[in-house]
Amino acid sequence: MNLTLRYFITIAFIVLSSNEIKAQTTDRSIKASIGFGSSSSYYIENYGSQEEVDVMGGGLYLQGEYIIGLKSWFSVRPYAGAIFESVDKNQNVQNQPQYKVTTNAFLMGGKVRICAPIPWVAPFIEGGIGTSIGKFETFTPNVNFNKSDVLLHIPFSIGLAVGRHNSFEIGISGYFHPAAKQSTAVFALGYTFPLD
Repeated sequence: MNLTLRYFITIAFIVLSSNEIKAQTTDRSIKASIGFGSSSSYYIENYGSQEEVDVMGGGLYLQGEYIIGLKSWFSVRPYAGAIFESVDKNQNVQNQPQYKVTTNAFLMGGKVRICAPIPWVAPFIEGGIGTSIGKFETFTPNVNFNKSDVLLHIPFSIGLAVGRHNSFEIGISGYFHPAAKQSTAVFALGYTFPLD
């Protein structure tokens, strides 16, 4: 038996037997998350110049998700949340403006999760699209964006669902706001409540 056929049989066996393994519930549930978010500008025009400054803002992140489990490895997740950030007021350099990147907004949207069907520790990846409503500041040597607006964001997450029923989560998320030329990185802990 050649090596390609062995790989095909192994993968087919894993996929067919994964219906018995529950990495996430196929029922409805709610997930609550809390964490720390930090925003920064991803627009760097003068890389390596003296104009580069550390302008990150940070603060509280909260989110709730309604989980629709379609398969043990796939779910749809409408979400709503908020992020509240600020910057250190003492970071002014003499004769220079205070550069800063902050997001203070309500987040909502939808994403999908692909989760490895492994009991006790299940790695996952998520992606989707959403809307942010609030105040966005990206004030750097190259960008001057300061608006209270409704902006498109693109969420992306990786993490681990742990525990007997994979109820606890540890994850890192990113929310990209192309119009504001900024992104928010989030480290969060979550817990899933079944609705049954």
